[in-house]
Amino acid sequence: MDWSRWVLVFVAFFCLVRGLGASDGDADPVYKSCLEECQTTGCVGKKCFQHCKFSSDGKPIDGPWYHQEPLYQRWKQWDCQSDCEYHCMISREDERLELGLKPVKYHGRWPFHRVYGIQEPVSVALAAVILALQFHGWISFFILVYYKLSLRPNKKTYYEYTGLWHIYALLCMNAWFWCAVYHTRDVELTEKLYFSSTVAWVGFSLILATLRAFDIRDEAARVMIAAPVIAFVTTHILYLNFYNFDKGLNAKVSGSLTLVQVLIWLVWATATRHPSRWKLWLVVLVGGSLSMLVEVYDFAPLGRYVDAQAIWHAAAIPLGYIWWSFVRDDAEFRTSSLLKKTK
Repeated sequence: MDWSRWVLVFVAFFCLVRGLGASDGDADPVYKSCLEECQTTGCVGKKCFQHCKFSSDGKPIDGPWYHQEPLYQRWKQWDCQSDCEYHCMISREDERLELGLKPVKYHGRWPFHRVYGIQEPVSVALAAVILALQFHGWISFFILVYYKLSLRPNKKTYYEYTGLWHIYALLCMNAWFWCAVYHTRDVELTEKLYFSSTVAWVGFSLILATLRAFDIRDEAARVMIAAPVIAFVTTHILYLNFYNFDKGLNAKVSGSLTLVQVLIWLVWATATRHPSRWKLWLVVLVGGSLSMLVEVYDFAPLGRYVDAQAIWHAAAIPLGYIWWSFVRDDAEFRTSSLLKKTK
């Protein structure tokens, strides 16, 4: 198979990804009018919010802030502003639906129905399932290499990438945890934690892909490859969190790191005779294509619950299972090969 064709396809497809512009819903006069009225009266239609009742000098009418706004609501950021934005958005979208108009974005996000305060319930539920799946995959790998496969005389595994996969699993689970939190409630803190944890995971995945594909086992060589990637990712995370939270830049960085490791895995899967290379092909091709399609073909949530991100999360469940199956197969394959050489 000519792997260079796949490289060109992925590069061309990646170049189609474009940043999103300003949200049309923000400029809607009806929405803006509703927002202004809500912030003044504390009501959207017949629905009123206790924590929106303030006097002209900005002080709560019925007492201090801790009477107006319980701590658990403040933690979830259910403040006057967010409640007004949410209910004005839903009210306006109901009106647009009756007029036969298509949904639009508000403040950079599609309109979703909240469920018990959860902003995107389907994405949160699927992210939680993926988190559990990743934990199961990691534990099954741990049991395999330490209890089912042969160990060296010093009780270390024959598989040279065991430690790297442990780090990968921890970063992966951390990223999916913050993904679930972010989709529960999108505020600045959860967004930064989600973006930072994701780019850290993607950056380490690139290191792991490089070391495994080129079969680099020398510690000095591993450090030389990992150091610049770690330095770059760390600098990027610090830049996002403490200098400029540039979402467009983060999308480019994450996308570039993902593209490079996808190409590395594709080239290696084509060149190697690994017995489980078909699993790698499946995960990389399907997963890589879907992740890029999510960026290109963004659409309004179906029923105000299921959007492109939710579909990607659903697809990540079987892909995650196959991925850890490949990792276990790789551990068995490498251990078997090394044991044959020692005999």
